[in-house]
Amino acid sequence: MFQRLLVCTTLSDGLQRLVSFLPSLAAASVEHVTFLHCVPFSQSGSIPRVDEDRVNYAQTVLQQAQTAVPSGMTVQVMVESGDPPDLVLRVAKEQKADLLMLGYSLRNALSEKLFGSTAVEVYNKTPIPLLSVRPQLISTYTTEELDLRCQHLFRYLMLPYDGTEASKYLIEQLKQRVRKQSRPILEACYLCWIVDDCDRRNIPQEPYLKQAEAELAKVKADLETLNLQVMTEVRVGAPVMQVIEAALEPDVSAIAVSHNPRNPLLQLSTSSFAQNLLRHSWHPVLYFPFVRST
Repeated sequence: MFQRLLVCTTLSDGLQRLVSFLPSLAAASVEHVTFLHCVPFSQSGSIPRVDEDRVNYAQTVLQQAQTAVPSGMTVQVMVESGDPPDLVLRVAKEQKADLLMLGYSLRNALSEKLFGSTAVEVYNKTPIPLLSVRPQLISTYTTEELDLRCQHLFRYLMLPYDGTEASKYLIEQLKQRVRKQSRPILEACYLCWIVDDCDRRNIPQEPYLKQAEAELAKVKADLETLNLQVMTEVRVGAPVMQVIEAALEPDVSAIAVSHNPRNPLLQLSTSSFAQNLLRHSWHPVLYFPFVRST
């Protein structure tokens, strides 16, 4: 599904371990990997300076990626100083990455506003799909577990779908990538429509459920033409929590979402479904930024 991967690691998020799993990433159809680490400027004295010790340490850790590069794969290591979000976006453009991979720690909206979050800032600005993973999980995987995880990053995706423009865009993005697959990478999808009961407690839900089931059946039939296994389900409840609960039983590799920021000013004061899922899901979240066709 993705060929050019930019792995943005803090060296404490577990993503630095991927330097030892390049053959596994190659099995997931990745052809080019760039490992990026940002070293903040040293603030000792009146003039910010490059922290050479931290730069050298990071290069030593990440250069291990160059020792066993699989045939057909290109690997690059970049250790630079600067503002992390700006650096990630610049390097992604320079390297023509088609997927960003970042660690994302558990946070709430208040802590993000007070202390900031590289992942959230990149999420709000990137035109490139982003895969977020929990450092708490990837750091505890055994070698065998991480090997399998890298091979099957995109094998089985859960797709929250509700008939909106953003969810239709998500389906189209996946279809485009599946058509370009030289071999099966994405094998199965789990379409889940959540009927939010927050404002409908006194309204019969049956019509909404039947409408959701009918539309999911059409999307399922469309995806099955690409030789994908597709399961569907309609649930009632709070969208984020229902999606997280629904992802517990199937053998899901990641939850894929998109988000259409209709009003950028409103986005500054409210959280989207995708942002809330990013904060709360223990599953990796594959985010497709909404890009309108011209």
